[in-house]
Amino acid sequence: MSYAVKEIFYSLQGEGRHSGRPAVFCRFAGCNLWSGRERDRASATCNFCDTDFVGVNGDGGGRFNDARSLAKAIEGKWGDGRQQRFAVLTGGEPLLQVDYELLSAIHNLAFEISLETNGSFRVPSEIDWITVSPKGSTPLAQTTGDELKLVFPQKDADPAKFEDLAFDHFLLQPLDGPDLESNTAAAIAYCLHHPRWRLSLQTHKFMGIR
Repeated sequence: MSYAVKEIFYSLQGEGRHSGRPAVFCRFAGCNLWSGRERDRASATCNFCDTDFVGVNGDGGGRFNDARSLAKAIEGKWGDGRQQRFAVLTGGEPLLQVDYELLSAIHNLAFEISLETNGSFRVPSEIDWITVSPKGSTPLAQTTGDELKLVFPQKDADPAKFEDLAFDHFLLQPLDGPDLESNTAAAIAYCLHHPRWRLSLQTHKFMGIR
């Protein structure tokens, strides 16, 4: 299988329970909930996405003809001499492309693998850390995992409807954009009144890193 990748880069994880951890991010091109083009945003299922996942022209991006070549590109961004290798597969929606061969190739290079998905596809059992970020009323095919990270507030995505799912951590992440300040205040208030939920901030944005 070939893979279309927007970008591959080394940085700190800015969100969720692994916030602050060094990682290689492999961002796959394409998503099933939005084309990524502004002309389609208003009618998209997920119309608040803040990520560019269109094309293969980002740093380290490209078309990879096999799993080993993509795994080696991920390894190249990690560099030599660093232990506790950690790769984050993201998008767009990575499960449009991620398969057993790729996961095996990355694991063979001694990486722990995290995957960030909208939850509309089942996650392969080979993933070490599963982050599901529900989008609106889109049905969840993946109802278990390590963390459920809900962008808040969202129409048709009341946090209460997810609380019975089998996740270890429940995180609220304020919706970015012109209303970020009020969205953050609303997320804080919700967490204070519903202690099962914890606040997740996009720390990479105010640190000025990717």
